[in-house]
Amino acid sequence: MTHVLASQGEVPAVTPALPRRLSVDGETVERGLAQLVLTLVELLRQLMERQALHRMDAGTLTDEEIDRLGETFMKLADRMDELKRHFDLQDEDLNLDLGPLGTLL
Repeated sequence: MTHVLASQGEVPAVTPALPRRLSVDGETVERGLAQLVLTLVELLRQLMERQALHRMDAGTLTDEEIDRLGETFMKLADRMDELKRHFDLQDEDLNLDLGPLGTLL
């Protein structure tokens, strides 16, 4: 039916998918951006930690390197906790739902 209307010169009205103006609260945007960035940092931290454990198990790290990695991961965890508190985020907030793939973290 749309094809017939279009061929007769009549174009049906289309409702826009988004409103013309989005109401955006600066605080909400800031929190959302912080949530995204902290999610990425947490994903990278978990990947690096797994790699470090794999290298430890394989015996390719010195005791000094193991100590430095442990200290680095502890400092990163402390900083992440501080940022989550600042932006009022919980660990669950950093776990994105990927639909049929499950959750990210």
